[in-house]
Amino acid sequence: MTETKLPEFLATALTAAKSARELIMSYYNGDFAIEIKADQTPVTVADRGAERLIRETIGNAFPEHGIFGEEFGAENKETEYLWLVDPIDGTKSFVKRYGMFSTQIALMHRGDLILGVSCAPAMNELVWATRGGGAFDAEGPLHISGIDDIREASISTGNIQSLAASERWTALGKVLAKTNRTRGYGDYYHYHRLAAGQLDAVIESDVNILDIAALSVIVTEAGGVFTDLDGRAPDLDTRSVLAANPSLHATLKNQLNGA
Repeated sequence: MTETKLPEFLATALTAAKSARELIMSYYNGDFAIEIKADQTPVTVADRGAERLIRETIGNAFPEHGIFGEEFGAENKETEYLWLVDPIDGTKSFVKRYGMFSTQIALMHRGDLILGVSCAPAMNELVWATRGGGAFDAEGPLHISGIDDIREASISTGNIQSLAASERWTALGKVLAKTNRTRGYGDYYHYHRLAAGQLDAVIESDVNILDIAALSVIVTEAGGVFTDLDGRAPDLDTRSVLAANPSLHATLKNQLNGA
């Protein structure tokens, strides 16, 4: 039954993302106040306005569903369907007028992620995926690369502060020393590139599920494997990411965990 509903779920998510994009860009090119939240991260009227708009769009279409958002928390979190929303992932970039920010909308069904929409307004990128339906952008299907040798791979890292303080730091250094190319794109950007076959792996820490839920569906449906650094599938407690094609993912997981 869920599979038959996916087109309707996706249409609603895309409508919400596009509406949020218009609102966000109306503020991006103007003036807005910046507040600092308790966790010392910034928030703006654009974050809150976009989340309200997304919640309204989803709530009108599926009033029985739950929603868990970055700015306004969770409503009906224990329901069968739970939407995960980060209206502006990368608010620090947004307030600096730097386009590396995105709107993330995902849908979880009984704990399994089944849909993801990732919209980067300033970069004019919109990517989406549904479970079993593939991953797409405006030009068509997305496919992860087939590179399975670290020596040929391009690897992007993000938010590596916690890795620097962990036992994996030495292992990560050895991995990156072998690669063909290293990058540190961060946020949505390296996952879009990964899904499109333009990067070969992403290693990241200090994330939360709202940052990466939609992106995990997109990468998986493009042919990749998306887990945390221990190899666990994403859930509400996920705090790190290892994403790549199946063969390269297995190699990286082993090397990062000393296997």
